[in-house]
Amino acid sequence: MPVHDRPQAQLIQRVLALADAPDAGVRLAAGNPEPVVAATIAEVAGRTVLYPGPGSPVTVQFEVDVPGSGQIPYLLTVGPDGRQARPGRVDDPWVCLRYDLSALVRDVFGPSDPRAGAGHEVVMKDEPGPAEYKPDDPWMVQRDEATRAAYQVLQACGPYRGDLTALALRFGSDKWGGHWYTPHYERHLDRYRDQPVTVLEIGIGGYHEADAGGSSLRMWKHYFHRSMVYGLDVYDKSLLDEPRLTTIRGDQADPAFLTDLAARYGPFDIVVDDGSHVSSHVITAFNALFPHVSPGGTYVVEDLHTSYWPEWGGNGADLADPATSVGFLKTLVDGLHHRDRLHDGPYEPSYTDRSVTGIHLYHNLAFIEKGRNAEQANAAWRPRHDPMRDLPAPHREYGEVRD
Repeated sequence: MPVHDRPQAQLIQRVLALADAPDAGVRLAAGNPEPVVAATIAEVAGRTVLYPGPGSPVTVQFEVDVPGSGQIPYLLTVGPDGRQARPGRVDDPWVCLRYDLSALVRDVFGPSDPRAGAGHEVVMKDEPGPAEYKPDDPWMVQRDEATRAAYQVLQACGPYRGDLTALALRFGSDKWGGHWYTPHYERHLDRYRDQPVTVLEIGIGGYHEADAGGSSLRMWKHYFHRSMVYGLDVYDKSLLDEPRLTTIRGDQADPAFLTDLAARYGPFDIVVDDGSHVSSHVITAFNALFPHVSPGGTYVVEDLHTSYWPEWGGNGADLADPATSVGFLKTLVDGLHHRDRLHDGPYEPSYTDRSVTGIHLYHNLAFIEKGRNAEQANAAWRPRHDPMRDLPAPHREYGEVRD
């Protein structure tokens, strides 16, 4: 399990926690503000892939005013061959973005805010002087490229505001197309979008190839713009690691490993099981990780069709088999209503009985909501047996029930 990422992750978590604080700039400037600026510009660089940019490389200069430390310059070069962020400055840049540290961190890592953009200044390179307008003039061509770069970088300074399906298509996630999950995800998870959430997805994709997969992780990272995203896979996927996205190697069928993972990286606000889809693995992962989901959080299980396939540990004959994924979910439905059920003698509710507050099922997809299942049961005086049982036959026939 990687540990080299922890200092950087802790820095970003601190920035996320302070992003909307009134004195964020002062508090983040305490100590060494340069890593804060570097992490923030790195986040902007990562978001530029979401927006159209220039057809040739353009370097945008950031000038970040830091309380008590003066100005920290940083460069972000964007273009068709990628992007590169690095400390420093250039003479006479085509685009200069001037920010104070509080406004920059608030725009990039804070919740959606009507003040976004109010704390920056955009300065474009001056025209060389009076001249006849020629669209093919090299200076004008470069000016147009710089304008596109300014748009791309400014958009990346704020949160992504499009829908989840567009992100799935952008990064190649099969949550849209291979399946049709993204509208359901958006319906249930949109409420977390502006929150500093922690997301764990089991199953990274790409199978054994170290640099393949990760499309859904990138989708989550940009949709939850204040999140820390973790991906679990049986293969080493550390080549996919990037700011706010960390991969972990391990087995979802190993409960001791999962408990250790949760202690290191949890608690989690969202867990998505898109792993092996073997019923026993799905159940093991849920039992190990659900206790580490935050109150108000959501646990998601994908690809429930394997619950009916024997070769995946499913059972197509006994549809209530609790050893299958769907059969197990049916036990959660009963647990949700444990206060209203008949029990032989005293009944001690299980952890999931007490903690599952909602279950939403779609084709091959389940959302389990975490909270305190403490709603009052049906009135104690109401009969728990069949109210028709003790009525004379004529009354049973017509369904007549009298209080």
